[in-house]
Amino acid sequence: MSSLGGKFPYVVVLKNTVTSEVNLLGYILNAASCAFFVKEFVFVTGLHYLLAAAIAIILGMLIRDYTRMRNGRKIFFDRAYLITALLWLQMPYMQWLFIPFVILALLEHQVKFPLEIGFSENHVVFNTFFRKKYDWSQLSNVMLKDGLLTMDFRNNRLVQREIEDDDEEDDASEEEFNQFCREQLKKNSG
Repeated sequence: MSSLGGKFPYVVVLKNTVTSEVNLLGYILNAASCAFFVKEFVFVTGLHYLLAAAIAIILGMLIRDYTRMRNGRKIFFDRAYLITALLWLQMPYMQWLFIPFVILALLEHQVKFPLEIGFSENHVVFNTFFRKKYDWSQLSNVMLKDGLLTMDFRNNRLVQREIEDDDEEDDASEEEFNQFCREQLKKNSG
């Protein structure tokens, strides 16, 4: 499902290479926070049932997400981040950690979203948080070969990334895409 699909004759979806690192970060931050919460709310200030229930919910979410990840499903920590953020507000120290956890909850989906690049006759658009638009005149070469997209910019910048494996049949072949790009480069060179 592409958010650029209807506007561009060609949309290339790149592999997201940071998902596993973002997941590891989510586990570490939420589990470490739970360790602080257990220490503070159970052993120091005394057991408060609502806070203990929130800690149990976070730990349950982490276990559920680990099981989902092992079964090959995508996981998101946004709810766990928000509950953790609220618990940091209840802590007698480091309440400021509320802010990064809320930011993580808001940005996680964007970070895990695979990067899409739309190719039209007029320009090339990277579908990032802030869309980046390039004219064909800024490119010297674009090629898709064996699941690898290579974009060579005139300013000596090179983008080379693997494309997402798609189980669905491709709408266009690599050769059709490469021919389209050669035509656009030829029209806009100068």
